[in-house]
Amino acid sequence: MINRFYLKNYLTFSETELEFKNGLIVFSGISGAGKSVLMESILSLFGLKNAKAELIEGSIDSLGFDLEEFDLSSEDEAVFKKIQKDKSRYFLNNQTLSQKSLSDIASKFIRYIHIKDNSDFSNDNLLEVIDLSLGDDVEFVQTKDEFKAKYSEFLKSNSELNKLIEEEKNIEELKEFIAYEIKKIDDINPQIDEYEELSHIKKQLSQKEKIEKAIEKANGVFDYTSSVNQALSLLEIDSSFFDDAINELNNIFEKAGDKLHLLEDTNIDEVLTRIEQLSHLQKKFGSIEECLAYREQKKQELTRYENISFEKSSLEKKVKQLKAQIEYLADGISEKRKNALKIIEQKVNGYLEYLYLSDSSFEIAKTTISQSGSDEVKVSLKDAKLENISSGEFNRLRLALMAVKSEYALSNNGVLFLDEIDANLSGKESDAIGKVLEQIAKKYQIFAISHQAQLTSRANQHFLVEKTNGESVVFEISGEKRVNEIARMISGEKISDEAITFAKNLLGV
Repeated sequence: MINRFYLKNYLTFSETELEFKNGLIVFSGISGAGKSVLMESILSLFGLKNAKAELIEGSIDSLGFDLEEFDLSSEDEAVFKKIQKDKSRYFLNNQTLSQKSLSDIASKFIRYIHIKDNSDFSNDNLLEVIDLSLGDDVEFVQTKDEFKAKYSEFLKSNSELNKLIEEEKNIEELKEFIAYEIKKIDDINPQIDEYEELSHIKKQLSQKEKIEKAIEKANGVFDYTSSVNQALSLLEIDSSFFDDAINELNNIFEKAGDKLHLLEDTNIDEVLTRIEQLSHLQKKFGSIEECLAYREQKKQELTRYENISFEKSSLEKKVKQLKAQIEYLADGISEKRKNALKIIEQKVNGYLEYLYLSDSSFEIAKTTISQSGSDEVKVSLKDAKLENISSGEFNRLRLALMAVKSEYALSNNGVLFLDEIDANLSGKESDAIGKVLEQIAKKYQIFAISHQAQLTSRANQHFLVEKTNGESVVFEISGEKRVNEIARMISGEKISDEAITFAKNLLGV
């Protein structure tokens, strides 16, 4: 429920603060006073309109659902805010969010119903009304849950089967391509760390001649070994350190010579060719390890393609079984819905009597199976299709359906905004709509603009919108002021005694 609303600097409104209660809330006033502007600003707070006010703020006493990203539980108060400077900015409990995110959140508890809105008669909504009425039927609920699970499994398996069928059409090409990819790698037969080893050999080969010349030249140091030993002896210094160093140097040169000798049989062209092949694989796959992993993956794919006929046959059998199961479950759901629909039709027609309309007709027909089952609900009024009835008839039929749905609604947190719900109707018809809205208001907070005394007199809260010197103001009215406003709606600006009397009778005062 929206319990508080604040508006600053929007068109004809400079500053307005209102407190709302539950039930039916009606805004009245002469044409051009600012009723639609006010309604638009409230809707804008929730991202459903785009009123460029300096500031709009409002609070909901409980959303009825959790919003973990905003640290809100279902019972917490939620504060919405919209600020307009160079652009519109939206906040929920001081956390910023986009208009799209805001409207997505608001759509969970707010419905804005306007003349062109026919979503109440969408198949999904009609099925929702039926299913809500069956909420206490344990068998129906279990069947529906089982159907949803099986249908989800059917969609997944059928998708996998269709993919296999497509693959099978090109199976030979796929197998040929994969075999070719595997062969390209097998022909090179790369080994882990081989590239690094060959790169080292390449470096050694490039320096072989330089190393040989350097060692040959350095070998001259050994010609002076005896002279150094003699000098150390005369100096009475132990020459063992020098002998060890000479021996170590000799060993290093011998090992280097052996390695260089082995390189004499190495074909540098073959090494360079091999390095180039490995380098190509590394560039393509990232590393030799990834190349080998890719080869293993392709081998597994090739094995799978060779077994695809068996896999396809198994999936076909599974899809066939699942289809039979969901069709059986959908038939069970349909039977329950058909029985429930008779009761809903009676209830809708009961409201239509209040609304001075002939009986409606609800029928269930078979349609393509979907997440909702295999049912399509068809609605007509006086044997006429919905697209062929008048806007007034459509609005009253929609209102009757909403009233029935409200009987089965599980929560009391919904908010409805009604756009000219009683426009172009007689006083008798407006009074009938007021009676139906009283029923809906037991479960929903309803905001409406009305030009009819009959509907307005049934409001739980009545707000008057006035404009003076180009500035609009809005305030709650009761007592004599409310009697006078309803009398004005009856007789016009010149309020007659008869209108006063009629207004008092409507209000029961």
